[in-house]
Amino acid sequence: MELQIKRPEGELKLNQVTTITLESSMNKPVFKPNPFIEANTIDVQLNHLRNDCIVPVFSKDNERTISHNEFIQVAQECASDVFPNHIFDAPEIRVSHQIKGRVPSAVNKPVKELLDHEKTIYYERMAFIIRVPSITEKINGNNIALTIGGVRAYNQENLYSKKTFEKFKFFIGFQNLVCCNMCVSSDGYVEDLRADSYIGARAKLLEVLKAYEAEQHLDSMRRLSQETLTEHQFAQLIGKARLYNYLPKNDKLQIPELLLNDGQISTVAKDYYQGESFCRNENGDINLWSLYNLFTGANKSSYIDTFLDRNVNSFKFSKGLAKALNGDPMYQWFLS
Repeated sequence: MELQIKRPEGELKLNQVTTITLESSMNKPVFKPNPFIEANTIDVQLNHLRNDCIVPVFSKDNERTISHNEFIQVAQECASDVFPNHIFDAPEIRVSHQIKGRVPSAVNKPVKELLDHEKTIYYERMAFIIRVPSITEKINGNNIALTIGGVRAYNQENLYSKKTFEKFKFFIGFQNLVCCNMCVSSDGYVEDLRADSYIGARAKLLEVLKAYEAEQHLDSMRRLSQETLTEHQFAQLIGKARLYNYLPKNDKLQIPELLLNDGQISTVAKDYYQGESFCRNENGDINLWSLYNLFTGANKSSYIDTFLDRNVNSFKFSKGLAKALNGDPMYQWFLS
């Protein structure tokens, strides 16, 4: 059965199971080019990864890994296959933990004498997103665009062994164009995607893209805007969130997981008062869509290898708070 979201602007078929709105390209929203993740990352171009970076190998058999640029390239190809009638923004790529080296002929040269062609680099961690600006929706006055992306972290591989299946993280979700925060649900996220070749990665990525149910994700986000925390409830939440990481292990196991750290919770508290787009209203109340965006905004300070896990957890946690407001006991600890 085909699921649909109806809007006066018309409908656009994404794939065989999902239909959402296509806004006119003439009304394409303009947003500030804020990075989707900050932490200690830098912005690079795909050509830099392709032309200037070496490809790490598995040391015992010298078999090469799937490079960062190949991961991005296969994601682009899969997106084009699944959404053939749409345009895509250029990949936004963030990297961290640069690994430096030098060619054998320059082993004994002083650093200041090294020439550019004698230096080698690659990045231990990489995250990227690719926006689909022709597929947008609006939630609580915020334009969001369909977005795919992924994470690769070589520190999670054993490069001292023989070649084996390599680990990737991949997602499809939406990006809030007001703040460039990512909105990712567990249904559109694969935490441990494993592949040993370009072809294998392509098959796994296509599987994720085709299985994603955009309508359900959008409906879940819209429902967040219909639930509100009072100032007292927000204060309770912040206090309990700060206590959460110090709970005895057995007590912590009885409570739903919250992955944001203390510094990020402090950022949420600060932006509740000072945030430009998602702060409290004049009565001190805040709806859960705004709170969710405070969570995802604070999450931008995460390192690349924890960024997506915390993002998905923020969405799950926000939905849990909505259930708690309607009597579900599971997340009541954070509000009582």
